[in-house]
Amino acid sequence: MVSIQSTQWQQSIRIALVIGLMAFLQSCVSVPAIKPAQSAASKALYLKHQQEIAAIQQFSLQGRIGVQSENKGFSGGLTWQHDNANDDISLFSPLGGQVASIKKTATQVTLVDDKGNSISEVDAETLTQKTLGWQLPLSGLADWALGRPTSSHIMNSAWDEQGYLITLKQDGWDIKYENYSEQNGRLLPRKILLKNEKIHLKLLIEHWGNMN
Repeated sequence: MVSIQSTQWQQSIRIALVIGLMAFLQSCVSVPAIKPAQSAASKALYLKHQQEIAAIQQFSLQGRIGVQSENKGFSGGLTWQHDNANDDISLFSPLGGQVASIKKTATQVTLVDDKGNSISEVDAETLTQKTLGWQLPLSGLADWALGRPTSSHIMNSAWDEQGYLITLKQDGWDIKYENYSEQNGRLLPRKILLKNEKIHLKLLIEHWGNMN
C-alpha cells in the first residue's frame, strides 16, 4: 500500500511540474519583445520616419537569408543592388560559393544557377518558385527591407514608441521587424522575419551602402 501511494504521489508531482512548465512557456510566448505604441506622439514619429526614408530610391546591402518552405530550405549569404528599374541579387552557400544570381529589369527577371543555366520569367516570385523551390517576394521586398510599406493596401501595421515599424501585414505577408541598427546616419532594419501560408523567410542585413 505504501508503494502504491508513493507511486501515485510521484505521478502527481510529475503532472504538477509539467503543468507548471507549460504555463511558464506559454507566459514567455505571450510577452512580446517590443510593445507597439499607437499614441499620437508615436504616430507623428512614425510618419516623420516614413517621410525621411520615402526618398530612398536605390541601395545596396549585404547580409544573410534563411528560407523554410513546404518542400525546400535555404540558408546562406546575400548581396543586393537595387534601384527604381533594376535589381541585382546574388545568393551564396554557407561556404561562400555562389548558388544563383537574379537580375531584374523593367521587362523581365533572369536567374542564372551555379551551373550556368539561365531561365527568365516576367516576375521574380514565379521565377524563384520554379528554379529554387521557394518564393522570393522581390516586388515588395525593396520597401519592406527599408522598414516601409509598399504602395498597396496595408492590412495591419504597428510601430514602437520611436516610430519604427515592428509589424506589417501586406500583400499576403506577415512581416516582423526584430531590431534596427544605425546605417549611414539612419536607423534601418537589421533583422526581418517574413511569412505567409507556405514560406518563412528571415533576412539579416549586416551592411547597407550606396544609398540615395
